[in-house]
Amino acid sequence: MATLLDGRRLAAEIERRLSAVIAEGLAVAGRAPGLAVLRVGDDPASGVYVANKEKACSRVGISSHGGHLAADTPAEAVLAQIRRLNADPTVDGILLQLPLPQGLAEEPLLAAIDPDKDADGLHTLNLGRLLKGERGPRSCTPAGVMALLRSADVPIAGAQAVVVGRSILVGKPMALMLQAADATVTVAHSRTHHLAEVTRQADLLVAAAGRPHLIGAVHIKPGAVVVDVGIHRLDGKLCGDVDYETVEPLAAAITPVPGGVGPMTVAMLLVNTVVAWCDRHGLDHPLADLLP
Repeated sequence: MATLLDGRRLAAEIERRLSAVIAEGLAVAGRAPGLAVLRVGDDPASGVYVANKEKACSRVGISSHGGHLAADTPAEAVLAQIRRLNADPTVDGILLQLPLPQGLAEEPLLAAIDPDKDADGLHTLNLGRLLKGERGPRSCTPAGVMALLRSADVPIAGAQAVVVGRSILVGKPMALMLQAADATVTVAHSRTHHLAEVTRQADLLVAAAGRPHLIGAVHIKPGAVVVDVGIHRLDGKLCGDVDYETVEPLAAAITPVPGGVGPMTVAMLLVNTVVAWCDRHGLDHPLADLLP
């Protein structure tokens, strides 16, 4: 059987570490770290995600400064809310929950977030910092994947890695992080010709194409490590981009869905917020191993 890359277990361990960092730094900082998750509209999935993030904040001692705006809120009013959070000295991290309601463009709103408070690592400046190998908040999902791989001692340096997916949210920053860790990286996607021929070269395969069960046994080199970023509801059940039942017997290690990458995304959101809080108050922290 493949080794299970358990995101829930590692996320719980990270939360314990963050709680200790916060408890130790409170006397100097004079306040807890603050995270603002801004939600616009009433997308049901977004409501669940925001609630989970707020619960995670509560568990580690981060103050929540969230806001919920109506779906018909004009862009200028959303921008005003972002500017208010930028100026709030008790807020260390800001996340604009996606997707936005129809008619609201995400690019100018994400660009309005103070890059040093960009808890999701999606600001253009922070993506540029990642590209150049400079310090800054990292995209939460790929950063979570890197932490999960390292915790399991998965060899990355020198590995042939294939990332299936090219989104700015996961695929592109994932490829950059793997390259920075000395993997040889190929970026493929759902329209790649002869996809299975490409993915079968992978020692490490990251599936982030947003297509349920896109990756099956035919796509896997025996002994590969398989990371499934996708999450979908199919026939009333949650599944990923990987057909787990057929792929698991071939893999050396694999992430489950749910319970793999998802909890790590939330954990890295908390890490970005706590690191920003530490930087703001000149506090040392033992979190460098979580910062790809």
